[in-house]
Amino acid sequence: MFGSIGMPELIIIFVIALIIFGPRKLPELGRSLGRSLNEFKKASNDLQNTLDQEIRLEEQKEKDAAAAAAARKAETEGPAVTPDTTAPSQTVSR
Repeated sequence: MFGSIGMPELIIIFVIALIIFGPRKLPELGRSLGRSLNEFKKASNDLQNTLDQEIRLEEQKEKDAAAAAAARKAETEGPAVTPDTTAPSQTVSR
């Protein structure tokens, strides 16, 4: 429905803003809008960084818990029993 804004649309918006706010107030309004957009961008980046950090911490906790569970399982099972390979094999010779 709403496509990208082209040059004719920007000119119309600028003319309307010039009529409403006047030539003296328009530069100040532009600066305020730029600062607001910059602060919004910083806040959204901070939020994204915080979310990424929390996800990494949660994944690390899951890995640590899995490693601890594997270690507990290995402790309760004891050493692995391997077959004795030093005993002579029984071969039948004819």
